[in-house]
Amino acid sequence: MHSLTKKRSKALLIDFAVSTAVTAGVEYILRKKIKNEAFHALIPPTAVMWALEYAQLRKRGQTIGYKAMGIILENEKGKKPDCGQIVKRMAYRDSISSFDYLKDRKSFEGENGSILPHDRYAGTAVKEK
Repeated sequence: MHSLTKKRSKALLIDFAVSTAVTAGVEYILRKKIKNEAFHALIPPTAVMWALEYAQLRKRGQTIGYKAMGIILENEKGKKPDCGQIVKRMAYRDSISSFDYLKDRKSFEGENGSILPHDRYAGTAVKEK
């Protein structure tokens, strides 16, 4: 595993911890209004994670975890990714990317960990700052 991939993994864990804390607050409010447990298990965690990641990447090109690990997300031109790239990246990562890993583990990390399948699909790359 490349050092950049390790940093990306640690950044994702940090972002997940932040998202979990926010989700706990959102669920506390929603539990009074919505009683369906399947809803609470699926919708709030995903919606909160995506909303936080989208807002942070759109504004700064970094999430809290990326900033802590000293990495940044850029598009192919070296600038902040646009709205479509961010959404495509998140959707691919949370759906199809797992199958890419199972299919071909050796070529999963591209260019020393800066381009994973969801980055390739969205036209983005993660660089060390």
